[in-house]
Amino acid sequence: MFTGLIEETGVLAHISRGGNSARLQIMASRVTEGLLPGDSIAVNGVCLTVVAFDSRSFTADVMAETLARTNLGSLRPGDRVNLERALRLGDRLGGHLVTGHIDGVGRIVRREEQDIAILLTIAAAPELMRYIVEKGSVAVDGTSLTVAAVGEKDFLVSLIPHTAHQTILGGKKPGDRVNLETDIIGKYVEKLLAGQSRLDPPEKRDISLEFLSEHGFA
Repeated sequence: MFTGLIEETGVLAHISRGGNSARLQIMASRVTEGLLPGDSIAVNGVCLTVVAFDSRSFTADVMAETLARTNLGSLRPGDRVNLERALRLGDRLGGHLVTGHIDGVGRIVRREEQDIAILLTIAAAPELMRYIVEKGSVAVDGTSLTVAAVGEKDFLVSLIPHTAHQTILGGKKPGDRVNLETDIIGKYVEKLLAGQSRLDPPEKRDISLEFLSEHGFA
């Protein structure tokens, strides 16, 4: 579990590609402090397991499912990535609950500057947009952001200068692809409501004027 508060940006030093997999070596300094084999680090919002490390870098494997659902497969040596270590119990939850399990990839369609803020409009598939709520939370390349506005096919987020400078999002431009993780709470609520509807008695109906009339109330 993560918070969406990026600790540092690392640099992809090397990528080894298999038939349906990849191994990433990422240069970093802060997230390697106190690191142990098997620890989790979110790379552009993707929860990866550390398989090797030293004081200046760590290595993680990426399987086929992850390559298909995220933008990690398009990374090249020299690219910067957002990094965050897993949340520890007792830490402040300054962002929102982020699992590191990417729902899909969005595409930046517009970038604007408004006073101190950078506004990014991100297009996403309908199956992701259903969970995007105005003033709700979304993780974009692992960065916890508040949704400023929602359209039919896209949504708007605003970056304060700190976020723009401390993450890779400040350098994003139209056409760039970003990893998206929608709010986990919304997904669980939908699942529970769907399950409840299947348990409802078949004869259950909404109250309407027609229903009341049929039962002698109108």
